[in-house]
Amino acid sequence: MKDLNDALAENEADATEAFLKSLPELTADETFRFACHPEVPCFNACCSDLTLMLTPYDALRLRRALGVSPVDFMNHFARRFEAPDTGFPMLHLKMREERAKRCPFVSPEGCKVYGDRPGACRTYPLGRATKLDDDGGVIEQFFIVQEPHCRGFEESRDWSSAQWLTDQDLAVYNRFNDRYMFLMALTRGKGVGLSPKQIQMVWLAQYLPDEFRDLIGKMGIFNLVEIDAERQARIMADEEAALEFGLDWLELVFFGRQERLRRKRHDI
Repeated sequence: MKDLNDALAENEADATEAFLKSLPELTADETFRFACHPEVPCFNACCSDLTLMLTPYDALRLRRALGVSPVDFMNHFARRFEAPDTGFPMLHLKMREERAKRCPFVSPEGCKVYGDRPGACRTYPLGRATKLDDDGGVIEQFFIVQEPHCRGFEESRDWSSAQWLTDQDLAVYNRFNDRYMFLMALTRGKGVGLSPKQIQMVWLAQYLPDEFRDLIGKMGIFNLVEIDAERQARIMADEEAALEFGLDWLELVFFGRQERLRRKRHDI
C-alpha cells in the first residue's frame, strides 16, 4: 500500500501506471486468498509510515467519526496539497511524530476508526485502476498488492474482487471518489490547471461543507439551477448530499456539463 499511495499522492501518472502493470492483475473470474485480523502475525504492520491520500469523502467520514469540525480535522490530522498537473486540492493523513510514523488511528487492538477508515485502507490488498469509456463510464482493473511483510495472504479465505469490494463496503467510497477523479481528468484533458479562485471553490465545495452551504445562501445558487425543494433541504441538512451537490455544481460551472445538474435559462 505504501508504494501505491506514494505514487498516487504525488500524482505521477506514468509511475502509477507502470507500478500497477508490474503487479498481477486480478480478472473478474479469479480469486485471491487474504484475511486481516489480530491473529495474523503482521497485524497492524501496514498502518505506519504511509503517504495516505484522503479524498473529500474519506475526510468527511473520518472527521464525523471523530466528532470534530473540518477545520479541526485538517489542523490535527491532515495536511493539504494540490495536484501538480490540475491544482485540485487533496489531503494527506498526518502520521504520528515518532520513529515508527504510525497512523494516528491505529491501536494494538486495530483501527480505532475502522467503520469509517479511508477507501485506500478498505481496498488493500487490491490496487484499483480506473479509466473512462467512450460514454464516460468507469472501467475498473484490479491488481494484487502483495507486500513482503504481509502474512494475510497465508489465510484460507478466498475472495473475488467483487466480493472484496462488497465486504469492505466500498461502493459509496468509489462512487464519490470516482466523481472527484473524473473532474480531475476533465481538467487534465483541457491542459490547463485550475485558477486560484477555482481551487478555492473546489476546497469549499468538497472539504468545507458548512462554508459551502453558507456560500450557497449568499450566492443564491439554488436560484440559478433546476433543483427541487426536497433536494435543497437534503443538501442543507446532510453532508453527503452537500458533497454530491458540490460535485454537480463544479462540473456545471467548470465544464458546462448538465447531465446531473441543469442551469436555469439565465446565465450563472
